[in-house]
Amino acid sequence: MTIPLFHRPGSILFLDDDTDYLEMLGMVVPAHWQAELFSRPAGFAARMQDEPGRWEADAQRQVQMVEAWRQGQALVPLVLRYWADHPERYALARTCVVDYAMPGTNGLTVLNNMLDWPGSRVLLTGQADEQIAVQAFNDGLIDQFVPKQATDITRHLLGVLRKLGYAAHPRLNAIWRGTLRPAQQSVLQMPSVTKALQNHTQQHWVEYVVLGEPFGLLGLDAQGGVHWLQLETADGLRDLAELAATVGLRYDVTRAIETGQCLAAIELHQQLGASGPVRTAPAQELGDDGVLFGAQFDLSPSELPAPILGYREYLQQHDHRQVQDS
Repeated sequence: MTIPLFHRPGSILFLDDDTDYLEMLGMVVPAHWQAELFSRPAGFAARMQDEPGRWEADAQRQVQMVEAWRQGQALVPLVLRYWADHPERYALARTCVVDYAMPGTNGLTVLNNMLDWPGSRVLLTGQADEQIAVQAFNDGLIDQFVPKQATDITRHLLGVLRKLGYAAHPRLNAIWRGTLRPAQQSVLQMPSVTKALQNHTQQHWVEYVVLGEPFGLLGLDAQGGVHWLQLETADGLRDLAELAATVGLRYDVTRAIETGQCLAAIELHQQLGASGPVRTAPAQELGDDGVLFGAQFDLSPSELPAPILGYREYLQQHDHRQVQDS
């Protein structure tokens, strides 16, 4: 188990011929989730028609960032430019929730027509459809199924969507794993470290990527603010302290770095081409194994290559909570 190396929000699409049920979902789905509601398979299919191509184009942008890093470019500016230039990534369909029983078709047929789409699939079932859903899950055709007759179905469904929303995407995970050294991957797999990082990212950010050079997480909050969570292993504190001394930080600061009390964002400073003294921030132990420390640094708008549209503002511009019945 490890934290997903790449996470971002996306749209959740619901397809159900029961418009009353869709309207109820539109009211109970959290406001900070992008939801789209469809009562007819034709409208849903039209929305999803180009989705595999959009996913592929976005994945290729990420591949290009990692390839540019391999050729010597700094990763942090590449990610910041990607975030600034491609707000359309927020509209990528992350999860589709489809009712099984619909006039003229069924949910499995609808989902099977989207084999090239790499998002997660949830099937809503009636009591008579449950064995079909179990078989579809065992065959890998769906990621989860939710019986409509279940007690407190709304909470159950939202729990499923929340879990799927934070699950690692295999292909995107593989792309960013290429920036990590084996030792970095190993420490990220420690259960207590994973839990600490999951708590931090879910509480503070809507989007992030784990980088190996420099080692840390570049995160984006709902307002479009950018944050850097620098990671340093206990074995690397002395080397960081020595590097801090070479860039002019005081002895008391380098001593605090060596003892894990603070970290210096030296590599971030260099990648951003920042002026002035190298920033330091208080450090805290991540997990309970004593092997990893972290410190968060906030980036100012002047340090970004271009303004980044915040997810909250994007949601205000793209409100899809009305049922689409065509």
